[in-house]
Amino acid sequence: MKSALLHGINLICIVSRHHSLTSAARELNLTTGAVSQQLQAIEDRLGFTVFERHARGIRLTERGKKLVDSVNHHLAAIEENIYQLTRVSDSKEIRLKLTPSLAFKWLVPRLENFQKQYPDIQIHTFAEGALVDSESRDFDIAIDYGPIPYKFAEAELLMEESLLPVMSPSYYAQFPDLAENRATWKKTTLLHDAMPWHGAPKDYEWLYWASQHELDFNTNQGHFFNRTDMAMSAAEAGVGIALARMALLGKEVEQNRLVAPLKPIKANAGYFIITHVDNPHTRLFKHWLREQSVLKAG
Repeated sequence: MKSALLHGINLICIVSRHHSLTSAARELNLTTGAVSQQLQAIEDRLGFTVFERHARGIRLTERGKKLVDSVNHHLAAIEENIYQLTRVSDSKEIRLKLTPSLAFKWLVPRLENFQKQYPDIQIHTFAEGALVDSESRDFDIAIDYGPIPYKFAEAELLMEESLLPVMSPSYYAQFPDLAENRATWKKTTLLHDAMPWHGAPKDYEWLYWASQHELDFNTNQGHFFNRTDMAMSAAEAGVGIALARMALLGKEVEQNRLVAPLKPIKANAGYFIITHVDNPHTRLFKHWLREQSVLKAG
């Protein structure tokens, strides 16, 4: 009976990484009906509801979230121990695709930590274009940036993003009343990531930011780049104001290379993990990615 309970809790943890029973069923190689029946059985056994069903899929209840949070790290430790016991001498490769901005500003500074923990797993990183071709099958794992909800229900949200206007200290000195005087924004030069995701207008992020602040100024002006880190670098050089993504900010503000006179706002977008190859190595890497996203958020 204990083994059935452990199996059920493991099932709950797997399903919790998905937005729908359908996508969870694909990972488990089961039918949606079978997953639903197994969840109902374990909820009956536990005596409380773990998942709420809603129009867009599923989400954890408050008690379900507490359950998953309390056991997830134990399951990850078990999987890591199994990996250590069963690993072979041949190195394992993971083909990872992501955008250059996320690779340079977020992933690369953290990779040494992964290598120390899992020296036998090689990460082959491909960050050729400003957009990730998430429909291609030439990768094991991809990290794509996109709106919430994401276009693929089976994708796993790694971390939500927030947007923060940043500029150089010298540029801010020209417009010291940005936070108080709404009219000042009409005089500024905007720096854009013109390709946040496929199909988005080239001024989408600034247009969204202005609408959230109920500001009325022309967002379709300034300089346009196909990468967020390039817009941030232009801001540091004093060219104008960029909308930095918080995940891509290092110590630029702390070191006074950039100034951020306003608070960040939720971008209604985030980074999503897409898995094409599911094995112990990709699962370990995804667990490590989730750990790093929590550290960044903290």
